[in-house]
Amino acid sequence: MGGNNGTLVGNIVMLVAVFAAFYFFLIRPQKKKDRSIQDMRNNLQVGDEVVTIGGICGKIVKTKADTIVIQVGADRVKFEMMRWAISSVTSTKNAPKQEEEAPKKVVPKRLKKDDVEPVEEEVNAPEEN
Repeated sequence: MGGNNGTLVGNIVMLVAVFAAFYFFLIRPQKKKDRSIQDMRNNLQVGDEVVTIGGICGKIVKTKADTIVIQVGADRVKFEMMRWAISSVTSTKNAPKQEEEAPKKVVPKRLKKDDVEPVEEEVNAPEEN
């Protein structure tokens, strides 16, 4: 009977270890991702450009508690959609635009005529046989 208790404890420890691995590698990262998506959907504002889960790209023109109205295309067609139908925000109205720094031009310093040393080049003429 003593040997059975050891294998029973070992099996329970392995089972707990498998559940812990599932939690840390699968469940916890998914909950974190769901929380960030929910925060994104709760922070939608008028003027944000969004992409829906169906692939429709548009600009938010009105927000309500559970729905938003997006404007799409050149004809400015408006759709009312549920907030959960938004897949991602491509650009926000209030986001500060990042100014691209122009690459600095490297300009050589001008040399005075007195500072320039004459360069003597040694020309090796080919010898004729």
